[in-house]
Formats: sequence, C-alpha cells, structure tokens
Amino acid sequence: MTASERVADDRHARVKAYLDELAQQRRLSPHTVSNYRRDLESLCDLIADLPDSGGGGFETMQTPHIRRFVAQLHGRGLGGRSLGRTLSAWRGFYRWLGQRGTVTLNPVDGVRPPKSPKALPKALSPDEASRLLDAADDNVLAIRDQAIFELFYSSGLRLAELAALDLACLEDLLAGEVRVIGKRRKLRIVPVGSKAREAVAVWAAQRPQLAAAGELALFVGRRGKRLGVRMIQLRLARRGLTQGLPARVHPHMLRHSFASHVLQSSGDLRAVQEMLGHASIASTQVYTHLDFQHLAAVYDQAHPRAKRKAD
Repeated sequence: MTASERVADDRHARVKAYLDELAQQRRLSPHTVSNYRRDLESLCDLIADLPDSGGGGFETMQTPHIRRFVAQLHGRGLGGRSLGRTLSAWRGFYRWLGQRGTVTLNPVDGVRPPKSPKALPKALSPDEASRLLDAADDNVLAIRDQAIFELFYSSGLRLAELAALDLACLEDLLAGEVRVIGKRRKLRIVPVGSKAREAVAVWAAQRPQLAAAGELALFVGRRGKRLGVRMIQLRLARRGLTQGLPARVHPHMLRHSFASHVLQSSGDLRAVQEMLGHASIASTQVYTHLDFQHLAAVYDQAHPRAKRKAD
C-alpha cells in the first residue's frame, strides 16, 4: 500500500468514527447521518483530487482549500442552501478533529456559501388538498393510503415519523392525539383531526388482511411488513397524478399544507411551531409568508382598486 493510499484509508476511518459517534452518542436520525456521510465523503474526494495536496490528510487543509472546494461544488450545480449544509457538516467534523488534537485550526470557520434565492415551501391550496383526500377507493391498499394521507394533512407529521408509528399508538391516535419522536429524539404530542381518526379506524379494521404475524408497525405493505418511506412517497405521488394536481405531491408538501392552512385559520404561530416540532420559531415563520401570499390573492380578487376593469 502506497503512502497516499494509507492517508486515504485514514481519512475514511476518521469519517467513520465521527459518523458512528453522531449515530450512537448524539442519536442523530439515520437520514441526517446519511447526509453527513455524503458531505464528508465529498470532502475526502475533493482532498484526494487536489493537485497540491500530496495525498495529505485533513490536517493539511487550509481555508483557501475549502473556498476552492465550495467553488468547485457550486460549479457542479449545488445551490447556496446545499452548500451551506455541506459546510456545516465539514465545520462540525473539523471541530470534532480539533477536540481530539488532530488539527489546530478549523479551516471551514469563516467560509460562507453563496447566496441563493430563498424558495418558499410548496403547499396545496385547501381545494387541492380536498381533491387529493376525497378520492378514496375501497380496496385495502387504498384504505391504508387514505389513512396515511389524512394523518399527514391532519397532524403535519414528517415522513419518517409517520412510517415509524407502531400499532401501540392506535388507542391514543383514535382518542385524538399521536405521540412521535422527532428530530434529535424529541418527543412531541400532536392532535389528530376527526377525518384522520375515521380513516385510521377504517384501516385498523382492514390491517389484519395484510399484516404479518407479530408485526408491530401501524402501516404495512403487501408483504405484511412495515411500509417503507419510499413506497409512501410513491403512493402519494401517484394519488396526486390521478387527481390531476398541478405539482408532484410529496409528504412534506402535506406537512407544509397543514402548517399553512392552520396558520391561515388561527394566526397562532407558536401553536404551529409546537405541532411541527420546530426547535426555532424562525423555521415556522416561513409560513407567515405563505399566509401573506394567500391574503394578497384575496386582496387582488376582492379590493375594488385591485380589480382590473373590463375593456
């Protein structure tokens, strides 16, 4: 094994040790750890391809190297938001290396991603949400899907949170609330609306037709095992297409729709923050912009000075 190959192996070993700590000690979600892995593997590849790196390790990197890497990734099409997440992953990793005496300076400190336009989350209108949810069929898979989609829209759950629900939550859910473990292993209790409770009750009666013996999951697939997140995404996208909705519908769109519609009706930002499980109110405030878009549309339709006069 050459010296550069040994250094490359050392880089990947340190990344693995860091990711193991994130997963086991800090208890980050598998999805978050997967994102960190991708970002850190990208860093390893960029270092390996650096002409003047000489096969160096993480300790040889300086701030100009990091800036060069950001420029390269930006040139490949990564936007400011993605680069911001990547830099955050690199910065945390270098902080971890510094705590272990591997590096003396964090070369990522002070490096900022390029700015990109802030896109508002896409949400369905109330009419579109009704069209999506009023298309139920009577076969067992459609009954299951209806319960899933109603629960997304009723409670604003994340995809991973809904997929992780067990049959043990059924009693509480039918009573009007659901307990979920969100990001950073935080428990929250979310109310469940009457339509979702009805749909889940119908599914619960049909679930034995699909569920394998001893299966704990609330929602199961054709083989009787827990329904995976990818299948939930595909089933929801298919429902949106069959209903002729203009955009591809995904679970997070129903979460955004839930937040936007509750905020439009109540104006209670703090309550929406609690139901969504946002650690910061700033994450929830984006829905005030969606609400303003709704108000602006109403204004354009209703205000005498906003209406266009007929020719």
